[in-house]
Amino acid sequence: MIWPQIVDPLHNILLSALIASVPILFIFWGLVVKKMKGYKASLIATGLAIIIAIGIYRMPLKLAFLSTANGVLYGLFPICWIVIAALFLFNITKESGQFEVIKHFIASITPDRRLQALLIAFSFGSFLEGTAGFGAPVAITAAMLVGLGFNPLYAAGFCLIANTAPVAFGSIGIPITVASQISSIPEMALSQMVGRTLPLLSLVLPFYLVIMMCGFKKSKEVLPAIFVSGFSFAIIQWACSNFLGPALPDILAGIGSIMCLFIFLRFWKPKRVWQFETDSETMFLLTGEYALGKILKAFSPFILLTIMIIAWGIQPIKETLNSFGQIEFNFPGIHNMIKNTEGKLIPHIFKFNFLSAAGTAIFISAILVLPVIGLSFYRGMKIFLLTFKQLRFPIITVASVLGFAYLLNDSGITLTLAAALASTGVFFPFFAPILGWLGVFITGSDTSSNALFSKVQAVTAISIGVDPLVTVAGNVSGGVIGKMISPSSIAVAAAAGNLIGRESDLFRFTLKHSFKLLGVICSFVLAQAYILKWMLPGYQLHGTETINASENSLSGYWYILVLGFIVAAILVYLIWISDKSKAGN
Repeated sequence: MIWPQIVDPLHNILLSALIASVPILFIFWGLVVKKMKGYKASLIATGLAIIIAIGIYRMPLKLAFLSTANGVLYGLFPICWIVIAALFLFNITKESGQFEVIKHFIASITPDRRLQALLIAFSFGSFLEGTAGFGAPVAITAAMLVGLGFNPLYAAGFCLIANTAPVAFGSIGIPITVASQISSIPEMALSQMVGRTLPLLSLVLPFYLVIMMCGFKKSKEVLPAIFVSGFSFAIIQWACSNFLGPALPDILAGIGSIMCLFIFLRFWKPKRVWQFETDSETMFLLTGEYALGKILKAFSPFILLTIMIIAWGIQPIKETLNSFGQIEFNFPGIHNMIKNTEGKLIPHIFKFNFLSAAGTAIFISAILVLPVIGLSFYRGMKIFLLTFKQLRFPIITVASVLGFAYLLNDSGITLTLAAALASTGVFFPFFAPILGWLGVFITGSDTSSNALFSKVQAVTAISIGVDPLVTVAGNVSGGVIGKMISPSSIAVAAAAGNLIGRESDLFRFTLKHSFKLLGVICSFVLAQAYILKWMLPGYQLHGTETINASENSLSGYWYILVLGFIVAAILVYLIWISDKSKAGN
């Protein structure tokens, strides 16, 4: 029997929205007030959502549990798989002793903690967001900062907040692509509009992050470097999003800001080097420069990671891997069993793309680099099992949060919240980013939030006489602010920063910053709707199109073959130069 979604079960949208918000408010209360562990708060919130879905929305018991199970499965793969692989790669780097070399190399660039954080959390994290997305950037950068001696809570919180600027263009621009397909607004127009909003955030975010670390007065000491980091990132992000499209802004802006800051620091140094009170005076005292071979060997896991992640994002490679490495099935019992408000059946298709998943690319990178960094395959597998054990509670948290998200979407609870915000009339542009923020808080993904709310954003904007581009782009931009407090993101950052069980501390750390930045974005989007109309690019609405690849499948094999030669050549070179470095010593 097909069950139709209900948007206003209590026949009063404000009252229905109040009931619908109970599970979400519980997460805030559980983490902020009661200081619950992440997995406990998410499990209880999921239970509350099931009760409300069944009791208030009259969702059949079977569908409620199947919807939750579908979300749990998605949480395990690909989300948890990415986190496990990312932490595994970091752990083998640390276990082999190579991270000590990385630590001293970064210190040779700058021993200043403020600038180290910008290089890793802001710039390198943005690059990883553009290539892999999901939880990989926070997982890797938080682990790196903790390895460098940063306080785990500040490292994880810093990386979560730094990850806001690149989220909209993450995973080769998928959030923009999805928003375009759902809203019928051209992809390039959305890319341009978001690219005229977020660069302002990117410009000020480095300064904001450094103030968080050391206060306003000490931030002024490195203001030139902060400006170079933020300005280079913002200008590249703006140029790429406005002239090239949504695929490359994060990748090029991340690399560009790293290079610009690296070059700048060759000619400029802060008068005072700022470090943590817990840092010893000899912590970054270098006994001499490392040979090139030793530096390349230490960075080899991340060099290989970069190549593999970029390759995995190339469409012909992805399609070829999926042709023999993907299991796709309709989720039994719930596929096409729920009818949405437009009268369409909601598909529930699970794609187990075990070869083309970003987590697989990271895992393969870790396996291939083992002989380069001097670890046996047996030792590598032991580290992998230890990594899995390390992440057992975050895995429960992420899986339950995704089950929670799927249930809220399928039951109509999120639609109730959207309808309540859409009833604000001419003030809706101010609330449009809040809808995106809420969507990412629930699902942990800007892509999912855009898929969920882009149509609502466009239709509501047209009904009140506002250009739909403003509100759909507002959904994208607001969503990036919700990423830092999403329970799934918190779980990933807590795992990477050795903060398992302290998710509530991390949530409270990022919450106030999320509200502050969200207020700025909301005000700016409201101004774009009525005052700053000149910022809108010209465009024409189109119908939703299905994008089919025209590449011959054979080209994917050629890409993979070339990738194999490149990776093999790099590995041989790294082993050779490492052996040469040993012989020289």
